[in-house]
Amino acid sequence: MEGAKQGIVVAGGQGQGNDLTQLSCPRGVVVDQFGTAYVADAGNNRIMRWPKGATQGSVIVGGN
Repeated sequence: MEGAKQGIVVAGGQGQGNDLTQLSCPRGVVVDQFGTAYVADAGNNRIMRWPKGATQGSVIVGGN
């Protein structure tokens, strides 16, 4: 939220790695009109999708 003083974790948060709850060297993020976050996870050569409220992401392109 614009002007917020605190942030929240919306993707990852379980340390660096390649599980569906982890990211490794995230390089970019886009959020669509439904609140789904798409993350370029460079360290794992993949694009992850994190629907709003999800506890883990899904790989939509690439992967190790």
